[in-house]
Amino acid sequence: MWVRGERHATHNRAAASLQGFGKQMLIDELLPSYDVSERHRIAVRATPAVTYAALREADLAESSLARALLALRAMPGTLSKGMAGIRELRKSGHSSVTLDTFQDRGFKILAENPPQEIAIGLEGKFWVPSGALVTPVAEAFKTTAVPKGTARAVWNFSVVAMGEGSELATETRVLCADAATRRRFLPYWALI
Repeated sequence: MWVRGERHATHNRAAASLQGFGKQMLIDELLPSYDVSERHRIAVRATPAVTYAALREADLAESSLARALLALRAMPGTLSKGMAGIRELRKSGHSSVTLDTFQDRGFKILAENPPQEIAIGLEGKFWVPSGALVTPVAEAFKTTAVPKGTARAVWNFSVVAMGEGSELATETRVLCADAATRRRFLPYWALI
């Protein structure tokens, strides 16, 4: 069971690592300032190495609810492609969704520190049907401004030893390029 941590919608929030303990997380390096964030964590009865391996291989859309939500998110862009889009959605609806296959959806693996942490990122207009994704490489996340009219997101997964098992934590952060983008993005964020 996921324990819902915190959900923030505060402009220009300074980075606050999910794990604390003075250790800088990959997400802190990739997106130190952000407009919104959401954090979750769960205790796992497995070693950090086993938990990390399972994370890398897990079908993140294994549940019918998760698969339905992914299909719902893809629906506007799918319908804009007509029958070809519907065939594409049906085909993708039967395939696994892993951290690696997220790259087919516009995400990029930005940094990884196995077996403790991985960060994936995305840049575009998430609130429009096509998503208008143009995700840059990891270095650009650190060194370039978010292009006007777009938002940049980083999704971080971390695993730490906890007792005889481990804790799997996730944090998502989004930074909007400007006030107009924020006004377009925040209703989408509230919906998802």
